[in-house]
Amino acid sequence: MCCYHAAYEVLTDQEKRKIYDRYGEEGLKQFQGGRGGGGGGMNMQDIFSSFFGGGGGGMEEEEEQIVKGDDVIVELDASLEDLYMGGSLKVWREKNIIKPAPGKRRCNCRNEVYHRQIGPGMYQQMTEQVCDQCPNVKYVREGDFLTVDIEKGMQDGQEVSFFEEGEPKIDGEPGDLKFRIRTAPHDRFRREGNDLHATVTISLLQALVGFEKNLKHLDNHLVQIGSQGVTKPKEVRKFKGEGMPLHQSNKKGDLYVTFEVLFPKTLTDDQKAKLKEVLA
Repeated sequence: MCCYHAAYEVLTDQEKRKIYDRYGEEGLKQFQGGRGGGGGGMNMQDIFSSFFGGGGGGMEEEEEQIVKGDDVIVELDASLEDLYMGGSLKVWREKNIIKPAPGKRRCNCRNEVYHRQIGPGMYQQMTEQVCDQCPNVKYVREGDFLTVDIEKGMQDGQEVSFFEEGEPKIDGEPGDLKFRIRTAPHDRFRREGNDLHATVTISLLQALVGFEKNLKHLDNHLVQIGSQGVTKPKEVRKFKGEGMPLHQSNKKGDLYVTFEVLFPKTLTDDQKAKLKEVLA
Protein backbone atom coordinates (compact mmCIF):
# COMPACT_ATOMS: atom_id res chain seq x y z
CA MET A 1 0.00 0.00 0.00
CA CYS A 2 2.93 2.32 0.75
CA CYS A 3 4.08 2.04 -2.87
CA TYR A 4 0.70 3.29 -4.13
CA HIS A 5 0.82 6.13 -1.61
CA ALA A 6 4.28 7.15 -2.88
CA ALA A 7 3.07 7.01 -6.48
CA TYR A 8 0.03 9.15 -5.60
CA GLU A 9 2.35 11.72 -4.02
CA VAL A 10 4.34 11.93 -7.25
CA LEU A 11 1.16 12.38 -9.30
CA THR A 12 -0.14 15.19 -7.10
CA ASP A 13 3.14 17.00 -6.39
CA GLN A 14 4.15 19.03 -9.46
CA GLU A 15 7.83 19.24 -8.49
CA LYS A 16 8.16 15.50 -7.79
CA ARG A 17 6.23 14.72 -10.96
CA LYS A 18 8.58 16.87 -13.06
CA ILE A 19 11.64 15.17 -11.56
CA TYR A 20 10.18 11.71 -12.17
CA ASP A 21 9.38 12.56 -15.81
CA ARG A 22 12.94 13.74 -16.46
CA TYR A 23 15.09 11.45 -14.34
CA GLY A 24 12.95 8.45 -13.38
CA GLU A 25 12.84 6.78 -10.00
CA GLU A 26 16.59 7.21 -9.31
CA GLY A 27 16.34 10.96 -9.76
CA LEU A 28 13.35 11.05 -7.43
CA LYS A 29 15.35 9.19 -4.77
CA GLN A 30 18.16 11.76 -5.02
CA PHE A 31 15.64 14.60 -4.74
CA GLN A 32 14.20 12.99 -1.59
CA GLY A 33 17.62 12.82 0.01
CA GLY A 34 18.24 9.13 -0.52
CA ARG A 35 15.16 7.96 1.41
CA GLY A 36 14.16 5.83 -1.55
CA GLY A 37 10.82 4.32 -2.37
CA GLY A 38 9.23 1.01 -1.42
CA GLY A 39 11.23 -2.19 -1.35
CA GLY A 40 10.36 -5.35 -3.26
CA GLY A 41 7.24 -5.88 -5.28
CA MET A 42 6.04 -3.25 -7.71
CA ASN A 43 8.22 -0.31 -8.67
CA MET A 44 7.00 3.17 -9.65
CA GLN A 45 6.78 2.30 -13.33
CA ASP A 46 4.60 -0.75 -12.56
CA ILE A 47 2.26 1.35 -10.44
CA PHE A 48 1.93 4.10 -13.06
CA SER A 49 1.19 1.38 -15.61
CA SER A 50 -1.70 0.19 -13.44
CA PHE A 51 -2.99 3.78 -13.17
CA PHE A 52 -2.73 4.71 -16.84
CA GLY A 53 -2.56 1.35 -18.63
CA GLY A 54 0.04 0.31 -21.17
CA GLY A 55 3.66 1.27 -20.59
CA GLY A 56 3.10 3.79 -17.82
CA GLY A 57 3.73 6.75 -20.10
CA GLY A 58 0.58 8.64 -19.14
CA MET A 59 2.49 11.21 -17.16
CA GLU A 60 5.03 11.92 -19.86
CA GLU A 61 2.40 12.36 -22.57
CA GLU A 62 0.75 15.19 -20.63
CA GLU A 63 3.94 17.22 -20.26
CA GLU A 64 5.16 19.71 -22.83
CA GLN A 65 8.61 19.29 -24.34
CA ILE A 66 11.03 21.00 -21.98
CA VAL A 67 13.91 23.00 -23.41
CA LYS A 68 17.03 22.07 -21.48
CA GLY A 69 20.50 23.59 -21.16
CA ASP A 70 23.66 21.68 -22.00
CA ASP A 71 25.00 18.99 -19.72
CA VAL A 72 28.48 19.69 -18.36
CA ILE A 73 30.87 16.74 -18.03
CA VAL A 74 33.99 17.15 -15.88
CA GLU A 75 36.80 14.58 -15.66
CA LEU A 76 37.55 14.09 -11.96
CA ASP A 77 40.72 12.39 -10.71
CA ALA A 78 39.97 10.31 -7.61
CA SER A 79 42.74 8.87 -5.46
CA LEU A 80 43.08 5.11 -5.21
CA GLU A 81 42.60 5.46 -1.44
CA ASP A 82 39.20 7.15 -1.91
CA LEU A 83 38.15 4.55 -4.46
CA TYR A 84 39.20 1.78 -2.05
CA MET A 85 37.68 3.14 1.16
CA GLY A 86 35.16 5.70 -0.09
CA GLY A 87 35.55 9.42 0.41
CA SER A 88 34.58 12.84 -0.86
CA LEU A 89 36.19 15.63 -2.85
CA LYS A 90 35.49 19.35 -2.68
CA VAL A 91 35.48 20.80 -6.16
CA TRP A 92 35.38 24.49 -7.10
CA ARG A 93 32.94 25.03 -9.95
CA GLU A 94 32.04 28.16 -11.92
CA LYS A 95 28.92 28.41 -14.04
CA ASN A 96 26.54 30.91 -15.63
CA ILE A 97 23.68 32.10 -13.44
CA ILE A 98 20.56 33.79 -14.84
CA LYS A 99 20.07 37.20 -13.19
CA PRO A 100 17.56 40.03 -13.75
CA ALA A 101 18.65 42.76 -16.16
CA PRO A 102 17.22 46.17 -17.13
CA GLY A 103 14.57 46.37 -19.84
CA LYS A 104 12.25 43.87 -21.51
CA ARG A 105 12.88 40.98 -23.89
CA ARG A 106 11.18 38.80 -26.46
CA CYS A 107 10.69 35.27 -25.17
CA ASN A 108 8.79 32.05 -25.84
CA CYS A 109 5.90 32.63 -23.47
CA ARG A 110 3.55 33.81 -26.28
CA ASN A 111 3.70 32.80 -29.95
CA GLU A 112 1.48 33.80 -32.87
CA VAL A 113 0.73 31.46 -35.78
CA TYR A 114 0.14 32.84 -39.29
CA HIS A 115 0.20 31.53 -42.88
CA ARG A 116 2.48 32.88 -45.60
CA GLN A 117 1.83 32.29 -49.31
CA ILE A 118 4.88 30.74 -50.96
CA GLY A 119 3.32 29.97 -54.35
CA PRO A 120 0.02 29.64 -56.24
CA GLY A 121 -2.29 27.82 -53.85
CA MET A 122 0.64 27.04 -51.54
CA TYR A 123 0.87 28.33 -47.98
CA GLN A 124 3.36 27.76 -45.22
CA GLN A 125 2.45 27.90 -41.53
CA MET A 126 4.80 30.16 -39.58
CA THR A 127 5.22 30.82 -35.86
CA GLU A 128 6.41 34.19 -34.61
CA GLN A 129 7.44 35.20 -31.11
CA VAL A 130 5.36 38.23 -30.25
CA CYS A 131 6.04 38.70 -26.53
CA ASP A 132 7.99 41.84 -25.67
CA GLN A 133 6.80 42.32 -22.09
CA CYS A 134 8.87 39.80 -20.12
CA PRO A 135 11.60 41.12 -17.79
CA ASN A 136 15.06 40.99 -19.30
CA VAL A 137 17.70 38.62 -17.94
CA LYS A 138 21.45 38.18 -18.29
CA TYR A 139 24.12 35.58 -17.56
CA VAL A 140 26.47 36.21 -14.63
CA ARG A 141 29.45 33.98 -13.87
CA GLU A 142 29.49 32.69 -10.29
CA GLY A 143 31.39 29.98 -8.45
CA ASP A 144 30.94 27.77 -5.43
CA PHE A 145 32.19 24.51 -3.92
CA LEU A 146 30.52 21.17 -4.57
CA THR A 147 31.11 18.02 -2.53
CA VAL A 148 31.46 14.97 -4.77
CA ASP A 149 30.97 11.66 -2.98
CA ILE A 150 33.30 8.88 -4.14
CA GLU A 151 31.83 5.44 -3.50
CA LYS A 152 33.98 2.39 -2.81
CA GLY A 153 34.84 0.46 -5.94
CA MET A 154 33.70 3.04 -8.49
CA GLN A 155 35.19 2.35 -11.91
CA ASP A 156 36.80 4.69 -14.42
CA GLY A 157 34.07 6.30 -16.51
CA GLN A 158 31.35 6.11 -13.86
CA GLU A 159 29.58 9.42 -13.28
CA VAL A 160 28.36 11.32 -10.25
CA SER A 161 25.46 13.53 -11.36
CA PHE A 162 24.18 16.81 -9.95
CA PHE A 163 20.75 17.39 -11.47
CA GLU A 164 20.12 20.88 -12.91
CA GLU A 165 23.64 22.08 -12.04
CA GLY A 166 24.76 22.27 -15.67
CA GLU A 167 24.40 25.13 -18.14
CA PRO A 168 21.27 27.24 -17.57
CA LYS A 169 18.72 27.83 -20.32
CA ILE A 170 16.64 31.00 -20.55
CA ASP A 171 12.96 29.99 -20.72
CA GLY A 172 14.00 26.41 -20.00
CA GLU A 173 15.66 24.25 -17.39
CA PRO A 174 19.37 23.86 -16.60
CA GLY A 175 21.28 20.86 -17.84
CA ASP A 176 23.02 18.45 -15.49
CA LEU A 177 26.55 18.50 -14.13
CA LYS A 178 28.32 15.14 -14.32
CA PHE A 179 31.67 14.29 -12.76
CA ARG A 180 33.28 11.42 -14.66
CA ILE A 181 35.53 9.39 -12.37
CA ARG A 182 39.13 8.75 -13.38
CA THR A 183 41.63 6.85 -11.21
CA ALA A 184 44.61 9.05 -10.32
CA PRO A 185 48.10 7.51 -10.64
CA HIS A 186 49.47 5.92 -7.46
CA ASP A 187 53.06 5.47 -6.31
CA ARG A 188 52.67 1.84 -5.14
CA PHE A 189 49.65 0.30 -6.84
CA ARG A 190 48.22 0.09 -10.33
CA ARG A 191 44.55 -0.67 -10.86
CA GLU A 192 43.13 -2.94 -13.53
CA GLY A 193 39.38 -3.25 -13.13
CA ASN A 194 38.80 -4.75 -9.68
CA ASP A 195 42.39 -6.00 -9.32
CA LEU A 196 45.46 -4.26 -7.95
CA HIS A 197 49.03 -4.72 -9.15
CA ALA A 198 52.22 -3.92 -7.25
CA THR A 199 55.93 -4.42 -7.90
CA VAL A 200 58.26 -5.34 -5.03
CA THR A 201 62.06 -5.54 -5.22
CA ILE A 202 63.95 -8.17 -3.20
CA SER A 203 67.64 -9.02 -2.95
CA LEU A 204 69.25 -12.02 -4.62
CA LEU A 205 69.76 -13.58 -1.20
CA GLN A 206 66.05 -13.18 -0.38
CA ALA A 207 65.14 -14.67 -3.74
CA LEU A 208 67.27 -17.74 -3.02
CA VAL A 209 66.61 -18.48 0.65
CA GLY A 210 63.20 -16.89 1.27
CA PHE A 211 62.17 -13.78 3.15
CA GLU A 212 59.58 -12.16 5.41
CA LYS A 213 57.97 -9.00 4.05
CA ASN A 214 54.77 -7.00 4.48
CA LEU A 215 53.14 -4.72 1.93
CA LYS A 216 51.19 -1.73 3.28
CA HIS A 217 47.76 -1.58 1.65
CA LEU A 218 45.67 1.48 0.76
CA ASP A 219 43.95 1.51 4.16
CA ASN A 220 47.29 0.80 5.92
CA HIS A 221 46.58 -2.83 6.75
CA LEU A 222 49.54 -5.14 6.08
CA VAL A 223 49.56 -7.93 3.52
CA GLN A 224 52.12 -10.68 4.14
CA ILE A 225 53.91 -11.29 0.85
CA GLY A 226 56.95 -13.23 2.15
CA SER A 227 58.08 -16.60 0.83
CA GLN A 228 59.89 -19.61 2.28
CA GLY A 229 61.11 -20.86 -1.09
CA VAL A 230 62.93 -19.58 -4.15
CA THR A 231 61.49 -16.54 -5.92
CA LYS A 232 62.25 -16.15 -9.61
CA PRO A 233 62.80 -12.75 -11.25
CA LYS A 234 59.49 -11.34 -12.61
CA GLU A 235 57.54 -13.97 -10.67
CA VAL A 236 53.91 -12.94 -10.06
CA ARG A 237 51.96 -14.07 -7.00
CA LYS A 238 48.26 -13.63 -6.43
CA PHE A 239 46.77 -12.61 -3.08
CA LYS A 240 43.08 -13.39 -3.23
CA GLY A 241 40.62 -10.80 -1.95
CA GLU A 242 43.27 -8.09 -1.52
CA GLY A 243 42.23 -6.07 -4.58
CA MET A 244 39.67 -3.31 -5.03
CA PRO A 245 36.17 -3.62 -3.59
CA LEU A 246 33.47 -4.19 -6.18
CA HIS A 247 31.09 -1.25 -6.44
CA GLN A 248 28.02 -1.74 -4.24
CA SER A 249 29.17 -5.23 -3.27
CA ASN A 250 30.94 -6.96 -0.38
CA LYS A 251 33.31 -8.76 -2.76
CA LYS A 252 36.84 -7.72 -3.65
CA GLY A 253 39.22 -8.33 -6.50
CA ASP A 254 42.73 -9.74 -6.14
CA LEU A 255 46.20 -8.32 -5.59
CA TYR A 256 49.00 -9.36 -7.96
CA VAL A 257 52.58 -8.77 -6.78
CA THR A 258 55.46 -8.93 -9.27
CA PHE A 259 58.86 -9.59 -7.69
CA GLU A 260 61.96 -7.95 -9.08
CA VAL A 261 65.28 -9.47 -7.99
CA LEU A 262 68.13 -7.05 -7.35
CA PHE A 263 71.40 -8.63 -8.50
CA PRO A 264 74.76 -7.45 -7.16
CA LYS A 265 76.76 -5.32 -9.57
CA THR A 266 80.06 -7.08 -8.82
CA LEU A 267 81.34 -10.09 -6.88
CA THR A 268 84.75 -10.69 -5.34
CA ASP A 269 86.73 -13.78 -6.22
CA ASP A 270 86.05 -15.16 -2.76
CA GLN A 271 82.28 -14.64 -3.18
CA LYS A 272 82.36 -16.33 -6.57
CA ALA A 273 84.20 -19.32 -5.15
CA LYS A 274 81.71 -19.71 -2.30
CA LEU A 275 78.76 -19.46 -4.69
CA LYS A 276 80.26 -22.14 -6.89
CA GLU A 277 80.58 -24.41 -3.88
CA VAL A 278 76.94 -23.89 -2.94
CA LEU A 279 75.34 -23.87 -6.38
CA ALA A 280 77.53 -26.29 -8.30
